[in-house]
Amino acid sequence: MHRLRLLALSVLAAYPLVSAVSSQSYTWDNVKIGGGGGFIPGIVFNPSEKGLAYARADIGGAYRLNSDDTWTPLLDFADNSRWNYWGVDALATDPVDTSNVYLATGMYTNSWDPNNGQILISKDKGDTWTVSELSFKIGGNMPGRGMGERLAIDPNDNSILFFGARSGHGLWKSTNSAVTWTQVASFPSVGTYVPDPTDTTGYNSDIIGISWVTFDSTSGSTGKATPRIFVGVANMGSNNVFVSEDAGSTWTAVPGQNNTYIPHKGVLSPAENTLYVSYSNGAGPYDGTLGIVQKYDIATSTWTDITPVSGSDLYFGFGGLSVDLQKPGTVMVAALNSWWPDGQIFRSTDSGATWSPLWEWISYPTLAKYYTYSDSLAPWLGTDSVDLTLGDLQIGWMMESLSIDPFDSDHFLYGTGATIYGSHDLTQWDSEHLITLESLADGIEETSVQNIVAPPTGPLLLSVVGDIEGFEHTSLTTPPTQEFQNPEWATAIDIDYAGNTPTDIVRIGNNAGSTLQQVAVSTDSGNSWNIDYGAALNVTGGKVAYSASADTVLWSSSTNGVLVSQYTNAFTAVSSLPSGSIIASDKRNNAVFYAASGANFYVSTDTGHTFAVTSTLSSSTAPAKIVVHPNVTGDVWVSTDKGLFHSTNNGTTFTTVSGVTEVWAFALGAPATSGGYPSLYAAANIGGTIGYFRTDDQGTNWVQINDATHGFGSITSNPITADLRVYGRVFIGTNGRGIFYGVPAGAAPPPTSTVASTSTTSSVSSISKTTTTTTTISSTTSSHSTTTSTTSSSSPTSTSTSGAYGQCGGSGWTGPTVCVAGYTCVEQNTCECNISPFHRDKDSGACINKG
Repeated sequence: MHRLRLLALSVLAAYPLVSAVSSQSYTWDNVKIGGGGGFIPGIVFNPSEKGLAYARADIGGAYRLNSDDTWTPLLDFADNSRWNYWGVDALATDPVDTSNVYLATGMYTNSWDPNNGQILISKDKGDTWTVSELSFKIGGNMPGRGMGERLAIDPNDNSILFFGARSGHGLWKSTNSAVTWTQVASFPSVGTYVPDPTDTTGYNSDIIGISWVTFDSTSGSTGKATPRIFVGVANMGSNNVFVSEDAGSTWTAVPGQNNTYIPHKGVLSPAENTLYVSYSNGAGPYDGTLGIVQKYDIATSTWTDITPVSGSDLYFGFGGLSVDLQKPGTVMVAALNSWWPDGQIFRSTDSGATWSPLWEWISYPTLAKYYTYSDSLAPWLGTDSVDLTLGDLQIGWMMESLSIDPFDSDHFLYGTGATIYGSHDLTQWDSEHLITLESLADGIEETSVQNIVAPPTGPLLLSVVGDIEGFEHTSLTTPPTQEFQNPEWATAIDIDYAGNTPTDIVRIGNNAGSTLQQVAVSTDSGNSWNIDYGAALNVTGGKVAYSASADTVLWSSSTNGVLVSQYTNAFTAVSSLPSGSIIASDKRNNAVFYAASGANFYVSTDTGHTFAVTSTLSSSTAPAKIVVHPNVTGDVWVSTDKGLFHSTNNGTTFTTVSGVTEVWAFALGAPATSGGYPSLYAAANIGGTIGYFRTDDQGTNWVQINDATHGFGSITSNPITADLRVYGRVFIGTNGRGIFYGVPAGAAPPPTSTVASTSTTSSVSSISKTTTTTTTISSTTSSHSTTTSTTSSSSPTSTSTSGAYGQCGGSGWTGPTVCVAGYTCVEQNTCECNISPFHRDKDSGACINKG
């Protein structure tokens, strides 16, 4: 969950006035993680049009199913002013006019989302939308978001819709296709259940409200309002299933109902004249330790308990529920949260009289698993095989959505906390008791991206992601094979690379109470990792910076202030920096780190052990990010609530980029021309326009690079990084729609094959621009300052001139050793073998790190 930051706006002048912002057409696409990555609380098939289905996400918007099993995102236009559109609490697809689809959107009902909710209305299957504003909030990412659907269309008169609200706002009705809404005053219950009344944030202490609305299509006739409507309410200990026989004018509690548990789903089987209901003892999606499944015979007003398991086998509630409209009496239900040994799904072909499971015990620890498994579209999900002993959760968890295709009995889909699974041979369950289970979420990218970096060598991108750790992206179009491992936390929160040795990576976890340290380091671009045992177990979160030569980790933690560790020794407090300071390392001088807090800018010249204030950043109160030139020591940019600042003298003085009101995230990337200054990309307010911009001349001129169809949601939550190898390519992480990459329209497509995940760093030289405004910071207090040299380790054979930031020497190098005017050839990654832990190998002569 991400809270919206409301920051003050101010304009400060220093650089020449910014020119009018123009726009440049960009091509945008997702960095493919493989589908899912987050909770899918709802999947709905249209009952009248074959192949038409939609999925909703709690923080990632809504999607439409394509004929090739891929999904098309429908809400990518949502920008900072409409970021809560990505929280979808309910979805309805029209059974009469199948072009119509409706979404109930809004992220939180507490203070984290200051906006009221809305019903989004589409007349073209989600290609375009109009908005019906509501007078109350909607909670697409609140507890109970997997119940439903709370929004329903009358199957006999599709101008009528009902919507069940949260927070005590009750039941609402529209008679003009969702344009306006009126509360149904006669409805008897607004809901009483709250997950945790003591929660002071309001997240778990809000009333869950209405669970679902289900029309009995058989009770009416075309063109007239359907008389019989069932509504489930999140109550425990009181009536929770209500019925109207007069199109919603009056309501009564359905007699004989169970009120011990909360009704999560209410699904009608028209041919059986039966309502099926799944129950759990919590609102979900995380909880649920008991529950039942019941069916209600409408003609006889009789309830029958059809719970698939009992006794010690019942340790979960029930969520996802579906009937096969082609095969009356066939019903499926999912365990809401069977955390061990795996998720569970039950299937009945006799209206719930008997059930068969997707797995069962043979004898501990051996299981009989009645499926084959493929996660080829998202191989990081787990082992792509069926292990008959205890292993990974392959079937899933948080299984609140399960739907059988109304036109194809072999096709079903269900959502989990990480993806969408399904099958195209479902009826084999009944004959062979063996189906093909596969990940089917291609096109759904729902991750909450915490940070991203694009090192100058190695993989194209590295990410840290909420709930699923993070990835080494060696391709933008092929999903990663696995999450970061050893350690594998639920959520990684930040990541950085060492400027002189960019294959050296550090990442930070955010799992309080974990038995693993929350710092890990890699020497091979994130392909493999080791725990940094210098970290204490009780420290989590925050931001991290890796020194240029990868021997020092500076950590501005969420729990224990700013800490520093060198050579993986125990982290110690940095008393000279305030808690919560933003931090960065110089990318060339190993001894230098930068920090900011309030209006103060700090510099350390002793590998982050002590800091001193070198300047102030106007009247800033909330610095957001520090970005350092990848090749020039002391060239530093800082964004704050008072604008964008730039220093070329190690933070001794700063100039302010005029016209830039506020920058939330920014990055430096490859220059537009050889020898030029790196391009700068920013999520910012520039000239009164909030969006995403690029400047190729250090802020004098800007172009806006996002458009009306790519808003990227909440701008305050989105990290940015830029490609140092390819001009124009930028990466934007989002809070709910994964990672986007953009290139100028017409640019060459990204690599389709995997690039090497590691690259050599021995004796490779880089170019460092020589300027009169950059002051070299003394590193005499450091015993491991980086050595520079103008000679390479082998004799070159070329006499040509290298461009800016190009290679100009190194082991085996046969290219140019002379730089263009204004640049100096500087050897990178020189190894000082007289300093621990580096040692010269007596056989090869190579300098190696002995740890």
